[in-house]
Amino acid sequence: MTSGSVVQWDLAGQDLDRVPEEVRGLDRLENLNLYRNRLTSVPTWIGDLTDLRVLNLAANHITAVPDAIGDLQHLHTLDLGHNELTELPDSLGRLTAMNRYLYLSNNRLTAVPDALCRLTGLTYLNITDNELTALPERLGDLASLRELRLYHNKLAALPESFGRLRELREAHLMDNELTRLPDSLGNLTALRELRLMDNALETLPESLGDLKRLRLLDLRNNRLTALPASLTGLTGLTHLDLRNNRLTELPDALSHLPELEKLDLRWNPLDSLPDWTEDLERRGCAVLT
Repeated sequence: MTSGSVVQWDLAGQDLDRVPEEVRGLDRLENLNLYRNRLTSVPTWIGDLTDLRVLNLAANHITAVPDAIGDLQHLHTLDLGHNELTELPDSLGRLTAMNRYLYLSNNRLTAVPDALCRLTGLTYLNITDNELTALPERLGDLASLRELRLYHNKLAALPESFGRLRELREAHLMDNELTRLPDSLGNLTALRELRLMDNALETLPESLGDLKRLRLLDLRNNRLTALPASLTGLTGLTHLDLRNNRLTELPDALSHLPELEKLDLRWNPLDSLPDWTEDLERRGCAVLT
Protein backbone atom coordinates (compact mmCIF):
# COMPACT_ATOMS: atom_id res chain seq x y z
CA MET A 1 0.00 0.00 0.00
CA THR A 2 1.43 3.39 -0.97
CA SER A 3 0.48 6.71 0.51
CA GLY A 4 -2.44 8.26 -1.30
CA SER A 5 -3.22 5.15 -3.35
CA VAL A 6 -6.42 4.09 -1.56
CA VAL A 7 -9.81 5.67 -2.31
CA GLN A 8 -11.92 3.34 -0.14
CA TRP A 9 -10.92 1.47 2.97
CA ASP A 10 -13.28 -0.91 4.77
CA LEU A 11 -12.24 -1.65 8.35
CA ALA A 12 -15.66 -2.69 9.62
CA GLY A 13 -15.79 -5.33 12.34
CA GLN A 14 -12.01 -5.55 12.80
CA ASP A 15 -12.14 -5.23 16.62
CA LEU A 16 -10.00 -2.10 16.47
CA ASP A 17 -9.62 0.03 19.58
CA ARG A 18 -8.08 2.95 17.67
CA VAL A 19 -7.98 4.27 14.13
CA PRO A 20 -4.81 2.87 12.49
CA GLU A 21 -2.09 5.50 12.08
CA GLU A 22 -1.50 4.51 8.46
CA VAL A 23 -4.94 5.89 7.56
CA ARG A 24 -3.49 9.36 8.16
CA GLY A 25 -1.26 9.12 5.10
CA LEU A 26 -4.05 8.28 2.64
CA ASP A 27 -4.53 11.73 1.18
CA ARG A 28 -6.85 10.48 -1.59
CA LEU A 29 -9.13 8.51 0.73
CA GLU A 30 -12.80 9.17 -0.03
CA ASN A 31 -14.64 6.44 1.88
CA LEU A 32 -13.59 5.22 5.34
CA ASN A 33 -15.68 2.54 7.06
CA LEU A 34 -14.93 1.89 10.75
CA TYR A 35 -18.32 0.43 11.59
CA ARG A 36 -18.60 -1.91 14.59
CA ASN A 37 -15.20 -1.74 16.24
CA ARG A 38 -14.17 -0.81 19.79
CA LEU A 39 -13.23 2.82 19.18
CA THR A 40 -13.70 5.18 22.11
CA SER A 41 -12.33 8.28 20.39
CA VAL A 42 -11.67 9.85 17.00
CA PRO A 43 -8.14 11.16 16.36
CA THR A 44 -7.78 14.90 15.77
CA TRP A 45 -5.87 14.19 12.58
CA ILE A 46 -9.15 12.96 11.02
CA GLY A 47 -9.43 16.51 9.66
CA ASP A 48 -6.35 15.89 7.49
CA LEU A 49 -8.34 13.47 5.29
CA THR A 50 -9.60 16.36 3.19
CA ASP A 51 -10.82 14.20 0.27
CA LEU A 52 -13.13 12.17 2.50
CA ARG A 53 -16.72 11.92 1.21
CA VAL A 54 -18.13 9.15 3.41
CA LEU A 55 -17.19 8.45 7.04
CA ASN A 56 -18.82 5.59 8.96
CA LEU A 57 -18.04 5.52 12.69
CA ALA A 58 -21.24 3.79 13.77
CA ALA A 59 -21.54 1.05 16.41
CA ASN A 60 -18.45 1.91 18.44
CA HIS A 61 -18.06 3.39 21.94
CA ILE A 62 -17.15 6.93 20.92
CA THR A 63 -17.84 9.53 23.60
CA ALA A 64 -16.72 12.71 21.78
CA VAL A 65 -16.05 14.01 18.28
CA PRO A 66 -13.10 16.38 17.74
CA ASP A 67 -13.60 19.88 16.31
CA ALA A 68 -11.31 18.85 13.46
CA ILE A 69 -14.16 16.90 11.90
CA GLY A 70 -15.37 20.23 10.55
CA ASP A 71 -12.34 20.34 8.25
CA LEU A 72 -13.77 17.56 6.06
CA GLN A 73 -15.09 20.00 3.49
CA HIS A 74 -16.04 17.31 0.93
CA LEU A 75 -17.91 15.04 3.35
CA HIS A 76 -21.48 14.29 2.23
CA THR A 77 -22.32 11.30 4.47
CA LEU A 78 -21.49 10.90 8.18
CA ASP A 79 -22.65 8.05 10.41
CA LEU A 80 -22.10 8.51 14.16
CA GLY A 81 -24.99 6.30 15.20
CA HIS A 82 -24.89 3.73 18.02
CA ASN A 83 -22.15 5.38 20.05
CA GLU A 84 -22.02 7.09 23.45
CA LEU A 85 -22.08 10.75 22.42
CA THR A 86 -23.55 13.25 24.86
CA GLU A 87 -22.80 16.34 22.77
CA LEU A 88 -21.69 17.40 19.31
CA PRO A 89 -19.12 20.02 18.27
CA ASP A 90 -20.27 23.25 16.61
CA SER A 91 -17.74 22.49 13.89
CA LEU A 92 -20.28 20.10 12.31
CA GLY A 93 -21.84 23.23 10.91
CA ARG A 94 -18.77 23.73 8.70
CA LEU A 95 -19.56 20.56 6.72
CA THR A 96 -21.19 22.56 3.94
CA ALA A 97 -20.91 19.69 1.41
CA MET A 98 -23.09 17.49 3.63
CA ASN A 99 -25.98 16.90 1.24
CA ARG A 100 -26.90 13.26 1.77
CA TYR A 101 -27.05 11.54 5.15
CA LEU A 102 -26.29 12.43 8.76
CA TYR A 103 -26.92 9.63 11.27
CA LEU A 104 -26.82 10.46 15.00
CA SER A 105 -29.18 7.76 16.26
CA ASN A 106 -28.76 5.70 19.42
CA ASN A 107 -26.54 8.03 21.40
CA ARG A 108 -27.11 10.03 24.61
CA LEU A 109 -27.70 13.45 23.12
CA THR A 110 -29.93 15.84 25.06
CA ALA A 111 -29.51 18.62 22.48
CA VAL A 112 -27.98 19.33 19.08
CA PRO A 113 -26.06 22.55 18.37
CA ASP A 114 -27.65 25.41 16.44
CA ALA A 115 -24.67 25.14 14.08
CA LEU A 116 -26.14 21.91 12.72
CA CYS A 117 -28.79 24.02 11.01
CA ARG A 118 -26.12 25.42 8.66
CA LEU A 119 -26.23 22.14 6.72
CA THR A 120 -28.71 23.58 4.28
CA GLY A 121 -28.07 20.91 1.63
CA LEU A 122 -28.73 17.94 3.94
CA THR A 123 -31.49 15.62 2.67
CA TYR A 124 -31.66 12.96 5.45
CA LEU A 125 -31.28 13.48 9.21
CA ASN A 126 -31.65 10.73 11.81
CA ILE A 127 -31.42 11.59 15.55
CA THR A 128 -33.64 8.78 16.83
CA ASP A 129 -33.17 7.01 20.17
CA ASN A 130 -31.54 9.85 22.07
CA GLU A 131 -32.71 12.07 24.93
CA LEU A 132 -33.54 15.27 23.05
CA THR A 133 -35.86 17.61 24.95
CA ALA A 134 -35.84 20.41 22.36
CA LEU A 135 -34.75 21.22 18.82
CA PRO A 136 -32.92 24.32 17.56
CA GLU A 137 -35.21 27.22 16.72
CA ARG A 138 -33.42 27.41 13.36
CA LEU A 139 -34.39 23.86 12.38
CA GLY A 140 -36.26 25.26 9.40
CA ASP A 141 -32.96 26.39 7.86
CA LEU A 142 -32.44 22.76 6.74
CA ALA A 143 -34.23 23.72 3.56
CA SER A 144 -33.28 20.61 1.53
CA LEU A 145 -34.33 18.04 4.13
CA ARG A 146 -36.54 15.28 2.72
CA GLU A 147 -36.61 12.78 5.57
CA LEU A 148 -36.45 13.57 9.29
CA ARG A 149 -36.33 10.85 11.94
CA LEU A 150 -36.65 11.99 15.56
CA TYR A 151 -38.53 9.16 17.24
CA HIS A 152 -37.71 7.79 20.71
CA ASN A 153 -36.73 11.11 22.27
CA LYS A 154 -38.30 13.43 24.87
CA LEU A 155 -39.49 16.27 22.67
CA ALA A 156 -42.42 18.24 24.07
CA ALA A 157 -42.75 20.66 21.14
CA LEU A 158 -41.48 21.45 17.66
CA PRO A 159 -40.13 24.89 16.73
CA GLU A 160 -42.35 27.14 14.62
CA SER A 161 -39.65 27.07 11.95
CA PHE A 162 -40.56 23.40 11.37
CA GLY A 163 -42.94 24.65 8.70
CA ARG A 164 -40.04 25.96 6.61
CA LEU A 165 -38.92 22.42 5.75
CA ARG A 166 -40.67 22.76 2.39
CA GLU A 167 -38.94 19.74 0.79
CA LEU A 168 -39.81 17.35 3.64
CA ARG A 169 -41.46 14.11 2.47
CA GLU A 170 -41.36 12.04 5.68
CA ALA A 171 -41.51 13.12 9.33
CA HIS A 172 -41.03 10.33 11.89
CA LEU A 173 -41.86 11.88 15.27
CA MET A 174 -43.32 8.96 17.21
CA ASP A 175 -42.59 8.11 20.83
CA ASN A 176 -41.89 11.60 22.13
CA GLU A 177 -43.80 13.83 24.55
CA LEU A 178 -45.42 16.17 22.03
CA THR A 179 -48.53 17.89 23.37
CA ARG A 180 -49.08 20.15 20.36
CA LEU A 181 -47.93 20.81 16.82
CA PRO A 182 -46.97 24.19 15.37
CA ASP A 183 -49.47 26.03 13.16
CA SER A 184 -46.74 26.21 10.52
CA LEU A 185 -47.19 22.46 9.94
CA GLY A 186 -49.56 23.23 7.08
CA ASN A 187 -46.71 24.75 5.07
CA LEU A 188 -45.12 21.32 4.54
CA THR A 189 -46.85 20.87 1.21
CA ALA A 190 -44.46 18.12 0.02
CA LEU A 191 -45.14 15.90 3.06
CA ARG A 192 -46.23 12.31 2.30
CA GLU A 193 -45.87 10.59 5.69
CA LEU A 194 -46.48 12.02 9.16
CA ARG A 195 -45.94 9.57 12.01
CA LEU A 196 -46.99 10.90 15.41
CA MET A 197 -47.98 7.81 17.37
CA ASP A 198 -47.10 7.45 21.05
CA ASN A 199 -47.10 11.12 21.97
CA ALA A 200 -49.37 13.22 24.20
CA LEU A 201 -51.24 15.24 21.56
CA GLU A 202 -54.54 16.67 22.76
CA THR A 203 -55.39 18.82 19.73
CA LEU A 204 -54.35 19.19 16.11
CA PRO A 205 -53.84 22.49 14.24
CA GLU A 206 -56.39 23.47 11.61
CA SER A 207 -53.48 23.90 9.18
CA LEU A 208 -53.09 20.10 9.09
CA GLY A 209 -55.73 20.07 6.39
CA ASP A 210 -53.41 21.95 4.02
CA LEU A 211 -51.21 18.88 3.52
CA LYS A 212 -52.70 17.91 0.15
CA ARG A 213 -50.01 15.34 -0.65
CA LEU A 214 -50.13 13.54 2.70
CA ARG A 215 -50.74 9.82 2.25
CA LEU A 216 -50.18 8.41 5.73
CA LEU A 217 -51.16 10.01 9.04
CA ASP A 218 -50.51 7.93 12.17
CA LEU A 219 -51.97 9.41 15.37
CA ARG A 220 -52.46 6.29 17.47
CA ASN A 221 -51.79 6.34 21.20
CA ASN A 222 -52.35 10.04 21.81
CA ARG A 223 -54.92 12.01 23.83
CA LEU A 224 -57.08 13.47 21.09
CA THR A 225 -60.67 14.25 22.03
CA ALA A 226 -61.62 15.85 18.70
CA LEU A 227 -60.42 16.22 15.11
CA PRO A 228 -60.40 19.44 13.08
CA ALA A 229 -62.93 19.79 10.28
CA SER A 230 -60.06 20.90 8.04
CA LEU A 231 -59.08 17.23 7.60
CA THR A 232 -61.37 17.25 4.60
CA GLY A 233 -58.45 18.91 2.81
CA LEU A 234 -56.32 15.75 3.03
CA THR A 235 -57.40 14.65 -0.43
CA GLY A 236 -54.37 12.40 -0.97
CA LEU A 237 -54.65 10.51 2.32
CA THR A 238 -54.77 6.71 2.01
CA HIS A 239 -54.13 5.59 5.62
CA LEU A 240 -55.40 7.24 8.81
CA ASP A 241 -54.65 5.59 12.15
CA LEU A 242 -56.57 6.97 15.15
CA ARG A 243 -56.30 4.01 17.48
CA ASN A 244 -56.33 4.48 21.24
CA ASN A 245 -57.28 8.13 21.52
CA ARG A 246 -60.19 9.72 23.41
CA LEU A 247 -62.53 10.38 20.51
CA THR A 248 -66.25 10.26 21.25
CA GLU A 249 -67.33 11.41 17.79
CA LEU A 250 -65.95 11.82 14.29
CA PRO A 251 -66.15 14.82 11.98
CA ASP A 252 -68.00 14.37 8.69
CA ALA A 253 -64.79 15.60 7.06
CA LEU A 254 -63.47 12.03 7.13
CA SER A 255 -66.24 10.94 4.79
CA HIS A 256 -64.86 13.22 2.06
CA LEU A 257 -61.39 11.73 1.71
CA PRO A 258 -61.47 10.27 -1.81
CA GLU A 259 -58.28 8.17 -1.61
CA LEU A 260 -58.77 6.72 1.87
CA GLU A 261 -58.03 2.97 1.94
CA LYS A 262 -57.78 2.32 5.68
CA LEU A 263 -59.34 4.07 8.67
CA ASP A 264 -58.44 2.59 12.07
CA LEU A 265 -60.74 3.71 14.89
CA ARG A 266 -60.15 0.97 17.42
CA TRP A 267 -59.93 1.64 21.16
CA ASN A 268 -61.72 4.98 21.14
CA PRO A 269 -64.79 5.66 23.34
CA LEU A 270 -66.96 6.46 20.31
CA ASP A 271 -70.64 6.94 21.19
CA SER A 272 -71.65 5.53 17.82
CA LEU A 273 -70.39 5.21 14.27
CA PRO A 274 -71.71 7.69 11.70
CA ASP A 275 -73.57 6.25 8.71
CA TRP A 276 -70.85 7.39 6.34
CA THR A 277 -68.46 4.72 7.65
CA GLU A 278 -70.62 2.21 5.80
CA ASP A 279 -70.27 4.30 2.64
CA LEU A 280 -66.49 4.18 3.03
CA GLU A 281 -66.58 0.42 3.34
CA ARG A 282 -68.79 0.06 0.27
CA ARG A 283 -66.24 1.88 -1.83
CA GLY A 284 -63.41 -0.37 -0.56
CA CYS A 285 -62.02 1.45 2.47
CA ALA A 286 -61.20 -0.82 5.44
CA VAL A 287 -62.80 0.69 8.54
CA LEU A 288 -61.56 -0.94 11.74
CA THR A 289 -63.66 -0.38 14.88
